[in-house]
Amino acid sequence: MQAIKAVGILSKPGLECGYGLVPALLDWLGARSIEARFDAETGVYAGRPGLERAEVPEGTQLVIVLGGDGTLLAAARAVGGRQIPLFPVNLGGLGFLTAITIDEIYAELERAFRGEHRISRRKMIACDLVRDDAVVARYEALNDVVVTKAALARMIDLDTYVDTHLVCTFKADGLIVATPTGSTAYSLSAGGPIMFPTVAALIITPICPHMLTNRPVVVPDTSVIQLVCRGDVEDTYLTIDGQVGEPVRAGDRIVCRASEHTLSLIRPPKQRFFDVLRAKLKWGER
Repeated sequence: MQAIKAVGILSKPGLECGYGLVPALLDWLGARSIEARFDAETGVYAGRPGLERAEVPEGTQLVIVLGGDGTLLAAARAVGGRQIPLFPVNLGGLGFLTAITIDEIYAELERAFRGEHRISRRKMIACDLVRDDAVVARYEALNDVVVTKAALARMIDLDTYVDTHLVCTFKADGLIVATPTGSTAYSLSAGGPIMFPTVAALIITPICPHMLTNRPVVVPDTSVIQLVCRGDVEDTYLTIDGQVGEPVRAGDRIVCRASEHTLSLIRPPKQRFFDVLRAKLKWGER
């Protein structure tokens, strides 16, 4: 990674600790002659106006994310395919992706500035919403692409294809297409497998399927996965990483494939994937 001259800061709103942490962090960066660009949420803690989130990464060599996994997912979209590593600080709850603690922030930043950090590169999903043979929306997701019904709607019918091959028509509350990174998120809650982050695969996980024999399927990440909405799809939604999306109409196709972009996460030097699983999922506790 090139020498750090400017960093971005993206923050979760409503952090009680933010009012102490952000001014101290800005002072710490300023003492090292490092420019800081930050969003409006961070600006609240700093007592200064901030930038639009999508503008923050411009011209930076590192983006610090203060929050939880949800804040990191939003930061991944803000980075928008730029090869700028994210420095995720866990100020939220479970934190599978935000592995650096508040007590480690300055020591780990020093390590990153010296080029001694470890980077984990995560695959993303590209998603096209196709309506009447025209692409009407494009998204990228770090965790998952989800088609789901509203709380009071009936089950939905989704013709599901891998490349040109019909998997089946899932009758379910919805369907998740997840990356290995997203395997520990919504897909896991729906009964999907945990996958090592570097596995070259995508996961198709039905949500509460009508047929109990409909199980999650793992496919190569070279596959193109298509979901076609059939029948009455009122109150059906496409959701990207649980944060953005739009309603889906009958006949719409959701086309998912591995993105050409990857996300770079700075990780603590000695922490490994199974360390995170043991800590977060309480494996091995008596």
